[in-house]
Formats: sequence, C-alpha cells, structure tokens
Amino acid sequence: MAQPARAVREDLRSHQPDDWLECNGNIVTDTAVGEAAWCCLNGIERGLVSLTPSNWLFSPVPVDWVLDTGARKTVDIANHWDPAAIEAVLQAAAPLLASWKQIGGLGHGSLHPDYVRGGRIRPPERPSFVSGAAQRLIFILETLNRFKSCFDADGQRTPAGHEIYQDFFTGRKGDGGRGALFSDSSANEKSKFEAELTFVHPANGSKTLFCPWHGKVQTPQLRVHFSSPVRADEPLYVVYVGPKITK
Repeated sequence: MAQPARAVREDLRSHQPDDWLECNGNIVTDTAVGEAAWCCLNGIERGLVSLTPSNWLFSPVPVDWVLDTGARKTVDIANHWDPAAIEAVLQAAAPLLASWKQIGGLGHGSLHPDYVRGGRIRPPERPSFVSGAAQRLIFILETLNRFKSCFDADGQRTPAGHEIYQDFFTGRKGDGGRGALFSDSSANEKSKFEAELTFVHPANGSKTLFCPWHGKVQTPQLRVHFSSPVRADEPLYVVYVGPKITK
C-alpha cells in the first residue's frame, strides 16, 4: 500500500518520471498515487492508505494514465483510512518477499519449469536484499507470462499482446526516460559478450540459446534474459535472472 501525498523513491518506482498520470486534473506522477495507479493498470495489485484528517478521504481514487498518443487508461484505486479496514486488508494480503531466493519458489504460468524450480536464478550477493527490486523482478516475469499468453488460435498476437509490446518493448531513451522495460542488447554487447549471453538450452542440454533480450531492474542493476522472439508455438525460456552481464 502507499500513502497518496508522498513522492516515491526512484529505486521503488515502477513508472517513469515522464509518465503522465493525473487524478482529478492534478498530476500525480512520481507520487504514491501515480505509482499505485501504474501498478494496478499493469497487473500489480496495489491500494492506498490515507491519513485522517486529509484531503484524500474518498475511495476509490480515480487516476488516468495519459499515453504518448493522447489515449487514456483509467483505473480506480481502493483507498483506506479506517484502521480496522486497513488491518483487514493487510491480514488478507500475501506476505512480502524477504529474500532473493524466495523469487525462485514462485510459479509464473507459461514460463519454463526450470525457472519455477529456481535453478537458473543467480541472486546478487551484494547489495543486500532490496524489496523494490524484487517486486520489479516479479513484475518483469509476470509481464513475460502475460505476453506469452497473448496469441490467438492462428498464432497471431492479440490486441492485448500488441498493447504489452507497445508499452514495454518500445521506449524512449535520451530524453530523461529509462527506456523500455525489455530491450535487445546492443550490437557491441552481442559481439563483446557473445559467450556470456549464450546459455545451455533448458530442454536440450546438447543445444544452446543466444538470449540478448532482457528485462531490466535499475537499482541494483539486475537482468532477466529470455529466449526470443516470443511466439505462440514455442516455449518461452527464462535462462538467467541475476546481476547485469554486459558490463
């Protein structure tokens, strides 16, 4: 949960500082309201907690995410200020992650079972566990899982799949944004780190997979490398979760 009025630390923020998020005509980018809205719009359950007295004693809290095209995505976020109601929500919530190793015990639908068993996760030894980074790793994996399921009976990407691709596989660089959540390694990185980006095939140990495509966590610098392109008729293999390789 999050308190509406406070700004969000960069290492705990999933949305970008130049995303346009507004509530009742007011910009809420880089606040807890904006972060909660972005998460809810992208499949991460979030709610808000408000102090009393305050100007935030209403629920739900409506937020619009204004895209570069001018289109709007709208979400209503549950907001709580009564102590009994907050306690009930917290009791019903799933426990927070407390270590990197816990990520390996989580299942992610259509992702390869080698990932579910956690055998290919290489959690960073340093720095110490960062809850925000762990949550972003989970979001990356859940987004891949959703993307893998977005194909119709003819193997074509569905409108929901096109939306995920547009939102997370394309992005702005050089204008203050952090770029796309998922991206391909550069030509220089592919050449310099070819061996490091080549992994044993999870389903056939006599083969290898070259996996330069990756999801990104910025603080600390963690990467999720996976097989590409993502197709309807082929498994999606997550081959590496750990510190950035190409450095």
